Amino acid sequence: MDNIYVTFKIITMQKIKFFKKDNHSFARIGAQDYKGYTIGNLPAKFAFIYNEDEDKKGITEWFNYKGLTYVPKSDNPWA
Repeated sequence: MDNIYVTFKIITMQKIKFFKKDNHSFARIGAQDYKGYTIGNLPAKFAFIYNEDEDKKGITEWFNYKGLTYVPKSDNPWA
């Protein structure tokens, strides 16, 4: 009979810390900050993957919680 070896990687859930700053909702997972948006105020590049003509990347990572969509916060004020 053959020996079967199985390797498991234990993945633990990370805590999400919610906070407000300058009257905006934010969340922090690990070292990454996320800014919360209502559905009508999402950034233009939300769910936009890539534009070959303009060489722009969009926001492809987000999560929803209590009516807000949280997208990664950019440190670049022009992004």
